[in-house]
Amino acid sequence: MISSTDQFPPTKKPAETVSGVTVRLAGDSGDGMQLLGMQLTNTSALSGNDVATFPDFPAEIRAPRGTRAGVSGFQVQFASEEIFTPGDGLDALVTMNPAALVTNIGDLKPGGILIANSDSFEAKDLKLAKLDTSPLDNGSTDQFRLIRVPMTKLTREAVKSTDISVKLADRCKNFFAMGLVFWLYGRDVEPTLRFIDAKFSKKPEIAEANMLALKAGWHFGETTEDFASTYQVSAADLKPGTYRSIMGNQALAWGLITAAKLSRKELFLGSYPITPASDVLHELSKHKNFGVRTFQAEDEIAAVCSAIGAAFGGSMAVTTSSGPGIALKGEGIGLGLMIELPFIVIDIQRGGPSTGLPTKTEQSDLLMVMHGRNGESPLPVIAARSPSDCFTVAIEAWRIASRFMVPVIILSDGYIANGSEPWKLPDVSTLPKIEIEHPVEDGKPFLPYSRDQRLARPWAIPGTPGLMHRVGGLEKQDGTGNVSYDPENHQHMVETRARKVALIADEIDPLEVDGPVGGTLVLSWGGTYGACRTAVHTCQADGIEVAHAHCRWLNPFPKNLGEVLKQYDRVLIPELNTGQLRLLIRHLFLIDAIGLNKIQGKPFHVSEIVEKIKQTAR
Repeated sequence: MISSTDQFPPTKKPAETVSGVTVRLAGDSGDGMQLLGMQLTNTSALSGNDVATFPDFPAEIRAPRGTRAGVSGFQVQFASEEIFTPGDGLDALVTMNPAALVTNIGDLKPGGILIANSDSFEAKDLKLAKLDTSPLDNGSTDQFRLIRVPMTKLTREAVKSTDISVKLADRCKNFFAMGLVFWLYGRDVEPTLRFIDAKFSKKPEIAEANMLALKAGWHFGETTEDFASTYQVSAADLKPGTYRSIMGNQALAWGLITAAKLSRKELFLGSYPITPASDVLHELSKHKNFGVRTFQAEDEIAAVCSAIGAAFGGSMAVTTSSGPGIALKGEGIGLGLMIELPFIVIDIQRGGPSTGLPTKTEQSDLLMVMHGRNGESPLPVIAARSPSDCFTVAIEAWRIASRFMVPVIILSDGYIANGSEPWKLPDVSTLPKIEIEHPVEDGKPFLPYSRDQRLARPWAIPGTPGLMHRVGGLEKQDGTGNVSYDPENHQHMVETRARKVALIADEIDPLEVDGPVGGTLVLSWGGTYGACRTAVHTCQADGIEVAHAHCRWLNPFPKNLGEVLKQYDRVLIPELNTGQLRLLIRHLFLIDAIGLNKIQGKPFHVSEIVEKIKQTAR
């Protein structure tokens, strides 16, 4: 392996210390921006910085190269203080072609660093991006520190000794950009060198080319007169412990595995691939050593029904999807509710309706998971607030599902699923066990729909002597589980199932408020947590009377939610939809909540929420 000490010597240029940096890397979907972004994320996390990321994928699988529709981006903020978002305005933007520049330049701060691959701004490139003139020459980039870098030419020159093809050489230019960015922000190249060694161990010529490109980018920064200094971000003051960078879908998968072990259950996932939920399936399929069974079904209906079958058989069952798949699973989820079996339904929300924006984020499935099934069919709904929170939410969802014998829905979204942040590894020995008891024959007639204090019915394992019972989608007679068309029984069972969900409020944490009583309350849910928290703290520092509360449980709501809402003059609810939580709050608590709504496939900027808080406080 190339020695980082010999090949990447310390810079001789002065270093400017900054508290944090937000960088976005943008290019074609084949330019390796996601790989570059993940390496920048990982090395920043290893440097002790707090990190938050936002990958942005093109919606089209094979969008034409060089077009605006094909732009792929990765934004990362790393800081010496605790952060909760991937940042608002960009300190630096690295662009590989004109399309990437024009679709991202609006987020670059005035005076920010704009690094452009000048080799990709020829007439044909401008035409693909639907530009008449080059933004590098027409004055539109004058307010930024424009650094023209002939990346393609310099990369080809750097890897010439490897004798790889020009096509392969051009694919190394992301490592050239990586070397330049690493030099600019004082990032350690050692983890990336290890990554290259492992990733391309069977293709030594490609490994050597990527390392040479990385080195060339590093030395370009050191030798060019375009950069007078580098920037250094000190380690953050995080709680002591062992940390690793984790993505939301990865955290969900690990949380599910942990919940299975805590309850001494085998984990089964029945899933049909769909963006952005597929990575939960991919991650779980890697862990057969933990007894995980994954089933890639032929469609969404088969996926949810396989989970129901696994739950009936006594396993911890899960099914995953996104909005379109949750719609298809609706009848199956209703069947699970009617049978009263514990399993988890995970909805990684994306832009809709229909196919919508498959790779973009949204919070538009709340009303669907609350009410999008036939009949009166309330279910528990819990929403993760950040990538690392997905781990805790997965365990919490299974704890409730197994205690109350009910399907539980987990809401995440594309922003949380693909974003990453540092995660402190928990002490597994301190995690509370999830105790599950299955009935056995006791000489008495078995009543499969008898209920305990939580209104949960017994979870009888098929084949247990003396515990034969029938299940299905027809209404049950209370106690016996026999099919019943009795009107009074139907009303009784509908109300009983609803009461059971309502009782969950007794076992969830009360709503916590960050800030004073009175003035404005910002109420958030899901992935808006980080932007809302940061915005509220910003406004508090400016002397504005504002507080923040975050709802993890959306059905049932925390028992003290109504009391909290009444303590404030104004309630502001930012959502990546047209106001779905606001509709529920107004209906249930008669609070004239104010909405801040964005449906652009992108998360909130902190500045957007700050401005709205200031408007409502006037």
